[in-house]
Amino acid sequence: MATVEIAIAHDYLTQRGGAEKVVLALTRAFPDAPIYTTLYDANLTYPEFDQHEIRVSWLNRFPILRKFHRLALPLLAGAASTTKVDAKHTIVSSSGWAHGFHTSGSKIVYCYSPARWLYQPEAYLGAEGFTAKRIALAVLSPFLRRWDKRQASTATKYFAISTAVQQRIRDAYNIEAEVLPAPHSIDPTLPQEPVDITTVPGADNGFYLCISRLLPYKNVDVVIDALNSLALPLVVVGAGPEERRLQLAAGPSVLMVKNLTDGQIRWLYAHCTAVISASYEDFGLTPIEAATYGKPSIVLRWGGFLDTIREGKTGIYFDEPRSELVRQAVVQSGQQPWDPAVIKKQAELFSEERFAARLIEEISKQDQ
Repeated sequence: MATVEIAIAHDYLTQRGGAEKVVLALTRAFPDAPIYTTLYDANLTYPEFDQHEIRVSWLNRFPILRKFHRLALPLLAGAASTTKVDAKHTIVSSSGWAHGFHTSGSKIVYCYSPARWLYQPEAYLGAEGFTAKRIALAVLSPFLRRWDKRQASTATKYFAISTAVQQRIRDAYNIEAEVLPAPHSIDPTLPQEPVDITTVPGADNGFYLCISRLLPYKNVDVVIDALNSLALPLVVVGAGPEERRLQLAAGPSVLMVKNLTDGQIRWLYAHCTAVISASYEDFGLTPIEAATYGKPSIVLRWGGFLDTIREGKTGIYFDEPRSELVRQAVVQSGQQPWDPAVIKKQAELFSEERFAARLIEEISKQDQ
């Protein structure tokens, strides 16, 4: 296979989330670049990936791993280590695996976080008891930490998605990473597709919006509990291991949906009152995407949100993921005179053009 000028690498393309949106932004910046990944299922991720050349690892032969990528945990280090990228420059989108791909040229890593399951296991696992996943992590962690640090050292350049992740990279790898905020990919001028919210009392007059993977550290249960107690309409968009438990916790004012189109997401942003997140986010694209519609955010004072929200101008913080604090912040937000023009201006700081320009500049440096 001939060497290409630029390649893109990503952990796995089996879900829809912020990291996958960043990869799509990379494909728009480098449209001819093939994408290397361990697992790919066109039905489980964004349909735009089907327009690009996807080169997968041997793991992709097993359909069950494409559907449940967490089952592949014991195999992913091996799959990453045997993935060869023949390119002059490889831009690696990684939160734990793709930085281990072998590259023939420069390796520019864009890091969402050093692997949570290795360095923040309690946040990753949540309240899970003595489960098979917890046992597997306990057994594999010493080996995976050594592997992970060794692979990180092979990078030519490290970018961090936020200042919080920059510190985490410093602590885990002793690498000084440059902060490069992720771009939003929302175009508010594109068509919208209505979402049926008629089952939620009062939603026609406005609703709160939470878009998140349903994982323990996302703390969606805290948001649901807060809005249940306020009896205010809430739309939760997402899927994940916590889905069944959260469905049971959702009251009559909460609508849970998943697998929405981009047009439906745009409609929700355009019609919501504000977005809410109690998640421990390394960056958090949702508030920026909502800001393109002039909508404020109510978010946890933590991590990447600290880089993107102007308190009192584009959003409100609460200090801990506790439902009573979320309730107070929602009430405060409802009393705040928000200026949509100011909020939209903040979103412009996180454009794809700025993001791509910095990566192109770095590639040019590597060519010198």
